[in-house]
Amino acid sequence: MALILCLETATTNCSVALSKNGVLLALKEDNSSNYSHAEKLHVFIDEILKENNLNVADLDAIAVSKGPGSYTGLRIGVSTAKGLCFSLDIPLISIATLASLAAQVDLEKAFIIPMLDARRMEVYSAIFDEKFNEIRETKAEVLDENSFTDYLEKDKTVFIGNGVEKFKAICTHSNAEFVLDKLPSSREMCSLAEAKYKISDTEDVAYFEPYYLKDFIAG
Repeated sequence: MALILCLETATTNCSVALSKNGVLLALKEDNSSNYSHAEKLHVFIDEILKENNLNVADLDAIAVSKGPGSYTGLRIGVSTAKGLCFSLDIPLISIATLASLAAQVDLEKAFIIPMLDARRMEVYSAIFDEKFNEIRETKAEVLDENSFTDYLEKDKTVFIGNGVEKFKAICTHSNAEFVLDKLPSSREMCSLAEAKYKISDTEDVAYFEPYYLKDFIAG
């Protein structure tokens, strides 16, 4: 009977979900083009708890999107999650950002390639099968017209995320399907967090750090 608060701040989408036994109870998010995490995250947390007649002491765990993604966004989300877990003495669960993004795709058979925009023609991507098993690890890679050919030649391949538009412009393969204008959301984190909670797959609150993948570059 786990009550888990899920936080997603890896992109411009500031997203907070409340789940019980892996089922979404409530969702608040702001996916405007501007980063609103510093202003909105704690407000969303307070609102979602009050609207469900709960307080933080009722939570069994906090789940946070661990990256890759925006350096500043990840810092805000992870710092908030760690602070809550430390003060409440409850588990911290980390969810791979690309895994929850991939979970927005619902197809019986296809490769799923979530992409987050990096700089220029670069994206952060991973590859999943239709059951959301990761079959290739997360990488930062520069796109060209031959990217992901091994998968495209085998079966339908769905690309999803805010990095997809870059690849759509150069990929003409008939097996490619593009899902545009999608960002990671805490909605898909609910079932993933519950699965980890059940097997006590949690993080060390004191030492956990976001998965930046690449070093921060100012400016």
